[in-house]
Amino acid sequence: MNPLATLLERLAGLGADALLISAPANVRYLSGFSSPEDGRVLLSADGALLLTDGRYIAQASEESRLEVAITELGKPWHQDVAERVPGKTLAVEADHLTQQLFEQLKEKLDGKVVATSGWVAELRLLKTPAELAHLREAARITDAAFSHILGVIEPGLSEVEVALKLEAFMRQHGADGKSFEIIVASGPRSAMPHGVASQKRLAAGELVTLDFGAKVQGYHADMTRTMALGEISSELRRLYDAVLRAQEAALAALAPGKDGQEIDALARGILAEAGLDGYFSHGLGHGVGLQIHEGPRLSKTISQVLKPGMTVTVEPGIYIPGLVGVRIEDLAVITETGYERLSHSDKALMVL
Repeated sequence: MNPLATLLERLAGLGADALLISAPANVRYLSGFSSPEDGRVLLSADGALLLTDGRYIAQASEESRLEVAITELGKPWHQDVAERVPGKTLAVEADHLTQQLFEQLKEKLDGKVVATSGWVAELRLLKTPAELAHLREAARITDAAFSHILGVIEPGLSEVEVALKLEAFMRQHGADGKSFEIIVASGPRSAMPHGVASQKRLAAGELVTLDFGAKVQGYHADMTRTMALGEISSELRRLYDAVLRAQEAALAALAPGKDGQEIDALARGILAEAGLDGYFSHGLGHGVGLQIHEGPRLSKTISQVLKPGMTVTVEPGIYIPGLVGVRIEDLAVITETGYERLSHSDKALMVL
């Protein structure tokens, strides 16, 4: 699949002459430029350009798969784009461009601006072998960081200290950085699905949830593990076992042709048998790639059929406000016959 050729076909069908790509993940996908927030791709029948400014002359020349064009110092980028397509109809990414910039482009092009949505994101759903190699490496570093933290985590450490140790290990072992703000949520804070690390100190008898991932060449890993600091109650073990059953059943159900809604319903059904489905407050999973949250979705509200090359997380969780939370998450890629699990860290309840 040649993404530029596919986009040119869609452009012709729309009756437009050029396509402006401005969403950073899409810019990086098409160009390879690692500072996509400061770049745009301009595509037409004449070719594809990576547009950026003078700060990135050397970097863009080294990284970009596309011809590089530098915007004149002091010139607004939207003016540069308009001057490159005079008298032509320009298609833009309406789901990224601000209303102000949309209007400014329309003014400079005499109204010849049309909106598109999701064209490049749709192409990014199916990962290439090169993309999968980056994701596997990101997941490998994430697994290694988890093994490392098991040897140092203990009561008395703050959640922030744990997060910093995870991030440092990942950077020291080949990651570009962390995939997102690391979640370390212990005790009652584990009931917060996005409970990023705080100054709270870990205590014996608590559950601790770690949700983190390494980023490699712009591609994100994502994994969650929940563990016990010392002995925990039989009720907490029951909660953990229910989430683990739901996670393993949903993971095993991944296959091409399956609908994300169907797999989400499977996990919810298992939690319902334990009387816990009312505490599962988010979708079962999401795609991962150049963005930490992208398509496809495993959700009760969105129907999306899985295809080989798609990457998804499987992460059921239960959250009882003020008391406790449990989440277990793996990253997987859909294959021709089922799935390949990229997260290999043990999921049996660990008592540290």
